[in-house]
Amino acid sequence: MESPRVTAQSGADGVCVVSCAGEFDQDTVGELRAVCERVGAGVSLLVLDVRNVAFADSSFLNILIRLRNTRPVALQGPLPSQLHRLLELTGALALFEVRDAAA
Repeated sequence: MESPRVTAQSGADGVCVVSCAGEFDQDTVGELRAVCERVGAGVSLLVLDVRNVAFADSSFLNILIRLRNTRPVALQGPLPSQLHRLLELTGALALFEVRDAAA
């Protein structure tokens, strides 16, 4: 299993980019939750850079939806195929703005 790595970078414009890499499941999603809670106050947009997520399960999806319910959230793509499939199969893909890295 590839250990998850989560980093955050806040900009002067109120946008915070949280970069996620590795595998996220029930046992490892806590780091993502903690980082997002720590940077949540005063953020006008939370961008989750998920380009390097190797695996994500329903625990990761749960965090994404909870974040989206409390603040504006966008996903920085392109989405990895497994994460795209998870979002598509659950109907959650339509809930998120997906920003292509080339844009």
